[in-house]
Amino acid sequence: MTHPIDRRTLMRGAALAGAAGLSGCAGGDLPPGRLEGADVARGHRLRKGDFPAPTRTETTDIVIAGGGVAGLSAAWRLVEAGFDRFRLLELEDETGGNARAGRNAVSAYPLGAHYLPVPNREAKALRLMLRQAGLITGEQPDGTPVYDPYALCADPQERIFWNGKWQEGLIPHMGLSAVEQDELNAFTYRMGEFSKATGSDGKPAFAIPMAYSSSDAQWLALDAISMSRWLDQQGWTSPALRRHVRYCCRDDYGTEPEHVSAWAGIHYFAARRGWGAGDSGDNELTWPEGNAWLARWLAGRAKGRIASGRTVFAARRGGEGISIDSFDTATGASVRTTAKAAILATPHFITARLMPELGSAKRFSYAPWLVANVTVDRRPAGRGALLAWDNVSGASESLGYVVATHQSASRPGPTVLSWYMPLSRQSPAEARKELLTRPAEHWQAMVRDDLLATNPDLKGAIRRIDLWRWGHAMIRPEPCFLFGTAPAARALVMPPVFLAHSDLSGLSLFEEAHYRGVLAAEDAMRHLGHPFETML
Repeated sequence: MTHPIDRRTLMRGAALAGAAGLSGCAGGDLPPGRLEGADVARGHRLRKGDFPAPTRTETTDIVIAGGGVAGLSAAWRLVEAGFDRFRLLELEDETGGNARAGRNAVSAYPLGAHYLPVPNREAKALRLMLRQAGLITGEQPDGTPVYDPYALCADPQERIFWNGKWQEGLIPHMGLSAVEQDELNAFTYRMGEFSKATGSDGKPAFAIPMAYSSSDAQWLALDAISMSRWLDQQGWTSPALRRHVRYCCRDDYGTEPEHVSAWAGIHYFAARRGWGAGDSGDNELTWPEGNAWLARWLAGRAKGRIASGRTVFAARRGGEGISIDSFDTATGASVRTTAKAAILATPHFITARLMPELGSAKRFSYAPWLVANVTVDRRPAGRGALLAWDNVSGASESLGYVVATHQSASRPGPTVLSWYMPLSRQSPAEARKELLTRPAEHWQAMVRDDLLATNPDLKGAIRRIDLWRWGHAMIRPEPCFLFGTAPAARALVMPPVFLAHSDLSGLSLFEEAHYRGVLAAEDAMRHLGHPFETML
């Protein structure tokens, strides 16, 4: 069996490549590319707090701080209810949060989140949004949604690089011992049982959004131990299973299984029952630019009410309303926005700076990621299974790559490969420091070497390696966070302030951000006495 390449080995290889002049691609230097990411200077200035006093005032009924998926979803819900007296303030120059995208002459490509699973039956608000966006095109006689086939992920969807060869699917089916195969089968069966389980309250044991999950003690107790500990309790120790679970925990949470709560780990496998996804209940909606397609659609619904380049640095209650101070990067001046209510759609480590009375962010931990978009002259091949949309590395610290042009699979020629790696071996603080201090060449060499290890056929075909750093990409659902820390943080919120961010759920998923945005918008409208029928 091929042993996984650990991160230290990759680092050593990259360092050796640097000492040798960074040769490798067709024997020459590294290809060109940019090293970018969320605006570090603006974020660090927020930490310092050296902003000028406001010199201009604006007034609205509801102010939304943060233009990620949660903030955009809150804006969408307000528009749907006929409430247009709101303003959304976003620190970056573009909304979307970790669902943003880039583009070059070859294709659009994701900078972060790159797909949305077909929603469960319980995700009513999300399905309405998808219907309005034209992604649900109708329904079958029994009410099952019909999705736009051009947005559903085309086949083949997944392959994994295992023992020097590509195999179909995320789990290898060749080169396994009898023990490994038995444990994988037992694990799959157990996850199927969890998926079908319901609590005494009639709710699914595991649902998306997670607020629709059962609150029975037997399920919630799983949040108190790690996924690794739970596997130990089952007696499952085979390398193939452990590697698969590790991949999945890092894929959705950017975190190692020993730091992921067992509830969150099982949720990955048991919560998806996509309504309209076919017999398996498992299919994805995806686009060349990933979830930026959805974020831009949402932003379009709030057109004219979004102010980007605005760093919110203070929020204060006053009388029956609230004032939000923000720094306008374009003018170099601060603005005070007074409102009757505020929706803070910011990650909790920022929310706690804006309003310290809403609690400490010490127990909120965020996973750092590196994303590389690699432009190649030709579509990769490789030994074994044909090129898929998601091409998973079973032999390195990266998660592999997705193909930006997969939805137009008949298109020959160049493409962009979106390569992902959570820096989960180190503590988040150490990983963030490394992301900020290592030069672009270090990461480019790592990306190049990793791609060539799985696809040596790409030698000489890599033209660009553009890098994107995420210091706080997603919340880490550590043990006791989902049903301990997160609910305690939510309990501190009082009108006229409402919170909306996926970290309030503890799972950095589009569905959770959308739910939190819709919930906050409805709570704010209820506070202001605006009539509406709930979507939740």
